[in-house]
Amino acid sequence: LINAVRFYIDKIVADDRISGMKVLLLDEVTTRIISMVYSQSQILEKDYYLVEKLNKNHELMNHMKAAVFIEPTELNIDVLVKELRNPKFSEYHIFFNNIVSKDQLTRLGRADEHDVVRQVQEYYADFMTINEDFFHLGADNSISLSSPLSRTLESSQLFERNVRGVLSLLLALKRRPSQIRYQSGSDLTRRLATDIITQIEKDDIFVFPRQEGPLLLLLDRRDDPITPLLTQWTYQAMVHELLGLNNNRVLLKGVPNIAKDLEEVVLSCTQDDFFAKHRNSNFGDLGTAVKSLLDEYQHTAKMNDNINSIEDMQKFMLRYPEFRSKSINVSKHVAIMSELARLTDVCQLLDISELEQEISCDNDHNAHKKLLLDRINNNKVQNADKLRLSILFIIKYESYNEIGFIKLKLSEKGINSQQLAILDAILEYASENKRTPGLFSSSSIISQLGKTFTSSLNGVTNVYTQHQPLLYYTLDSIIKGKLKESSFPLIFGNLQSRPSEIIVFIIGGVTFEEATKISEFNSQNLGYKVILGGSCIHNSTSFIKEIVANFSR
Repeated sequence: LINAVRFYIDKIVADDRISGMKVLLLDEVTTRIISMVYSQSQILEKDYYLVEKLNKNHELMNHMKAAVFIEPTELNIDVLVKELRNPKFSEYHIFFNNIVSKDQLTRLGRADEHDVVRQVQEYYADFMTINEDFFHLGADNSISLSSPLSRTLESSQLFERNVRGVLSLLLALKRRPSQIRYQSGSDLTRRLATDIITQIEKDDIFVFPRQEGPLLLLLDRRDDPITPLLTQWTYQAMVHELLGLNNNRVLLKGVPNIAKDLEEVVLSCTQDDFFAKHRNSNFGDLGTAVKSLLDEYQHTAKMNDNINSIEDMQKFMLRYPEFRSKSINVSKHVAIMSELARLTDVCQLLDISELEQEISCDNDHNAHKKLLLDRINNNKVQNADKLRLSILFIIKYESYNEIGFIKLKLSEKGINSQQLAILDAILEYASENKRTPGLFSSSSIISQLGKTFTSSLNGVTNVYTQHQPLLYYTLDSIIKGKLKESSFPLIFGNLQSRPSEIIVFIIGGVTFEEATKISEFNSQNLGYKVILGGSCIHNSTSFIKEIVANFSR
């Protein structure tokens, strides 16, 4: 995926038809897309003297040529039409990151009164790549599409964003699905599947001379509301849950004793070999890896202390850029690891996580209720964690109808009615009668296996990682040929084919825990290749925020 997007960006910034002094014009979405695979310094190396938003106002610059990389939205077309009628640059080379309509092209042609447009291309990069097998669309608030109040213009545009994103991915990978299946209980995934196949069949651009196409599997976030709520223990997922990982950037401003140059850092698989190697490492193994990284750096630093001659000085200066880069990288990972450890301790996350896993994977209502009340009454437990545990309990034991009792106990500990609204909202969004059956069906088996084979990982044992996302069981059914058509109807293709490539898209948002499982699946099932994507990437905070915003009464 990373290479697919970088291929298109390379074609833009290295286009020999755009010579001389150049400017790159972007919109908000394409700015984020490029930032995931290219640094600004890499763009500037290609003789681009300016990178800015398309609609920015400034003086005439007719000594420069503009490469325009934007989404083909009506708003962007309006801005571009206005730009072409009063051009600030001598030439415009326009690259849309998705399919552009004939009507849009006609509007641009009419607006080009000064004959400044030199080319118009479709370069299909309308998604953000996180890992080589993981992407998202940056389509926040897609959970709102599950709301009965979602029949607005804004909702329609958000739904179309999800459709366009999936189509762009297929075009970037040059894949036409051999099967399209969706979640049976979800009208949202049925609509998504219908729109995608309609677009594929009416546009001959989706004809690729190659072997059998992939299975495109469309899932709904509401069918697994558990996974986004859990404490995470692998590096990439843990950073996103506790610190926030947005566009490969982590904000550490406000962290105790943080250095000024570490207030915002980049965690990217394409720019950081240590992170690429350890993004799925558990917290215990990560601590060991960071310690080794630090030891290696200190050894290198000692070598640089022995400068006794001009020759030594020259050798040091040749090594200095690499040494400086290594110094920054070590400082970054030590700072992040230290903050994760501090938050784990302050928020009592080991204790919280153990109960989360118990509720998710076991069936013991009375014991879980007692343990939940213990945490609610514990003043050292953060209110946000009390609410998360309560949400998990209410989803798991919905049939006991104890939401009023749990809300009363939470209110006695100072949690206000506005915060308590999430408990009603989560059932409005993902109660048992709104989900496809099967969320908890395999949990007790996995729990018993977890308890039998518990192994120590420097303080983090797999008692904290018993939970498997619902997606794990779905993929297991696929490779065993047991995915039921009643649960995942086929809207396109035939069930006799067994594609070895699977593209999974979760409308409403995806999680890093699911991405980690996909990475593990790909390494363990060499005959299969799975790509995972979603509307956006959730942690517990963003997930709860969207549910409250759209499902509170």
